[in-house]
Amino acid sequence: MLYLALALLIFALFFFRKSATQRKEAGLPGGRIIYTDTHGWGKVEKPLFYTALELTGKPDYLIQQKGTIIPVEVKSGRAPEAPYDSHIYQLAAYCLLVEKTYHTRPPYGIIHYENRDFAVDYTRELENALIDLLVEMKRDEHKRNIPRSHEQPGRCAKCGYRKICDQRLA
Repeated sequence: MLYLALALLIFALFFFRKSATQRKEAGLPGGRIIYTDTHGWGKVEKPLFYTALELTGKPDYLIQQKGTIIPVEVKSGRAPEAPYDSHIYQLAAYCLLVEKTYHTRPPYGIIHYENRDFAVDYTRELENALIDLLVEMKRDEHKRNIPRSHEQPGRCAKCGYRKICDQRLA
């Protein structure tokens, strides 16, 4: 019986360590995982949806900490000097979706890169900039000729529409 208890203790310690390693690799803060969009932690959840702005999204993780919910977005690759605007707006959209779905405003969200994490404050200014961007995108949805953004040549080179785009870079 003693050997069985010892074996179970070792088994539990092994899985506790493995769980802590996975949490660290995913960039997750302490707290309870209440939502995940990755297959590694269990079944994938339904997307969050906010009807008024027709906004939907699936954050990689939602962590509940002391009554607050923190969205975590995991990016592959090494971190830039500062997070890209597109990553910040994506995280802000998740913060807005959390607020509308769970009726609690996240104070911040986390963008996790391979080698670094960024905590991004979810301020009223960021929320307003996100809403302005969403309204602009909705307005442009019905336009026929929208000039493409080519500020990142690497993205243009890998774009799935490159073959048919008349504005692609050489």
